[in-house]
Amino acid sequence: MFLKTKLFFVFTLCAFLAFGQKAPKYSNEFLSIGVGARSLGMANSCIATINDVNSSYWNPAGLTMINDDLELGLMHSEYFAGIAKYDYLGSAFKLKDSASMAVSIIRFGVDNIPNTLELIDNEGNVRYDRIKSFSVADYAFLISYAKKAKIAGLRYGANVKIIRRKAGDFASAWGFGLDAGLQYDKGNWHFGAVGRDITSTFNSWVFKTDELEETFAITGNEIPENSTEITLPKLLLGGAYSFKITEKFNGLVEIDADATFDGKRNVLLKSDFASVDPHFGFEIGYNNMIYLRGGVGNIQEETDFDGSKNYSIQPNIGLGVKYKNFAIDYALTDVGDQSVAQYSNIFSIRYSIAKTKLSSPE
Repeated sequence: MFLKTKLFFVFTLCAFLAFGQKAPKYSNEFLSIGVGARSLGMANSCIATINDVNSSYWNPAGLTMINDDLELGLMHSEYFAGIAKYDYLGSAFKLKDSASMAVSIIRFGVDNIPNTLELIDNEGNVRYDRIKSFSVADYAFLISYAKKAKIAGLRYGANVKIIRRKAGDFASAWGFGLDAGLQYDKGNWHFGAVGRDITSTFNSWVFKTDELEETFAITGNEIPENSTEITLPKLLLGGAYSFKITEKFNGLVEIDADATFDGKRNVLLKSDFASVDPHFGFEIGYNNMIYLRGGVGNIQEETDFDGSKNYSIQPNIGLGVKYKNFAIDYALTDVGDQSVAQYSNIFSIRYSIAKTKLSSPE
């Protein structure tokens, strides 16, 4: 029983530790989820038009478009029946009319994982009081800066990312990376581009597996060694068109494309050189107060049991309400497996504070 307990623990942990062994195709994937229910409701199609505190994550150039002196953003969501929790907190503030900064933190983690390595004592007795717990969590700290260019309609920005990944006391990593973005408006047309991890993001891993050496040897698993994990650059492009429907109704449509350069991925357009994942979103607003959103993304080719091929999509819908300086957004997203239809409900809030509210009365 003692051996089975150790084996279960090691197999649970190995999936996390394996990413530190080399430069994988998928690295720091918790940073691909996204923040803000508005963007998620539009299938992450916002690179060209994002203009609030969440720009720090999507496209730092959009930070120059915040209306007030300080804007706060908050989002919480849960995955896998609440086992994994994803949290985001951001703050953006104006330095002057043409420049802004932002500070954000993202956490994706699983908490209260039982550590059963000491479940059985030296005399062979099961001791539940010896069970401890640990967390496996990924953190990202973003510091962003954006400025309006002298060319009308052009904005640019960048952020510094500090990554912290931790699996209890068994493994941890520190990482560092850079993102840079542009936005350009020409009439009702809007364009955006973001280079994610433009210098590649490096995670330096340190492993402490003394307690697991015996079980690793029994199972034939290779003991992890201190190493470096690399996240390769990604290019995000977006184009949008905004229009007036009636006096009180406005519309917006945006098409984005995410390009990766690490070989073929299961996306709509793929080659040995690059893979391109297109996605589409729209927003209809009433009186700048109530918003209806939707989008389609994650288009993948699937093979059925009979060998036939078809395409699956990830649909998204969302709603938003804005009143004065407060906004709350909601998104309903499907993880992409239409046969299971695992939907996630996501809420996020934003709150803006003007300088007059920040100043104390004389």
